[in-house]
Amino acid sequence: MLTFRHALESAGVSPSDVCVLRHQDARADPGRNPYQLFLRDRAAFDEYQAVQSFDNRSRLRARYWASFVGTPGKGTLFCGLYASRYLGAGDVDLARPHQRDRINQAGSYDRYELSLQDELQQYIGVLFIDWGDGWRSWIQRNTDKPIVELCRQFQELRYPGHLAFLSTLSELPSIPTGWIEVLRSTKGIYLLTCPKTKEQYVGKASGEEGFWGRWQDYMANSHGGNVLLKSRDPSDYQVSILETVGSTNEVDLDSLEARWKRKLQSREMGLNAN
Repeated sequence: MLTFRHALESAGVSPSDVCVLRHQDARADPGRNPYQLFLRDRAAFDEYQAVQSFDNRSRLRARYWASFVGTPGKGTLFCGLYASRYLGAGDVDLARPHQRDRINQAGSYDRYELSLQDELQQYIGVLFIDWGDGWRSWIQRNTDKPIVELCRQFQELRYPGHLAFLSTLSELPSIPTGWIEVLRSTKGIYLLTCPKTKEQYVGKASGEEGFWGRWQDYMANSHGGNVLLKSRDPSDYQVSILETVGSTNEVDLDSLEARWKRKLQSREMGLNAN
């Protein structure tokens, strides 16, 4: 089995000099998570990873950083091998590339100088590894991670279609920008499923921002203003689409929503209060 260690060794890089990083940030603004920054704004991505918390200083002490990003569906995509140099605590306020309205305050972060290396350049954007089960351990020294896919060229994942779309609230910020635009332009009926209680909630997306706009409410506070959802502990609901509509009025959409509530009995056995 080929591993990332083999790739490093074949490029003449000692694995002992490398720490591997998997960037994935649920706090990011829509369209600004590390995966999306890597695809569309490499300078912003490099700025994002060059600023780190004090707590990670000892774990990031390595000659090289091998950077990866989490992709939709929990893949792990290679972004490049960087020479790393610790510069010290940051002494100026810095805008956050992933959060437009937030800053890193002077004295609250560590700053690194990162230089993209020629080694492994041919694998950037096309090599996927199996990170393993330790999703929260995003800084590691283990380079023995299996290579699971090597593409000829990078291609952003295609939108799977409305009926095949499946996500969780926590994964929504990391979906490709193209998917977000599709969801933003589409209205209809959706389903939330609670992994804790196994209850379902049927809702409608009728606003100008379509499904995406409606789901933003849940991403913000987990219940979107619904009375029964509000009464439950916060949960990472699974999100799916039951039916889409073209041009229809609010009355017709209410009728479709009511039909799905009857079909799934989400009033009697779910989280719909009306």
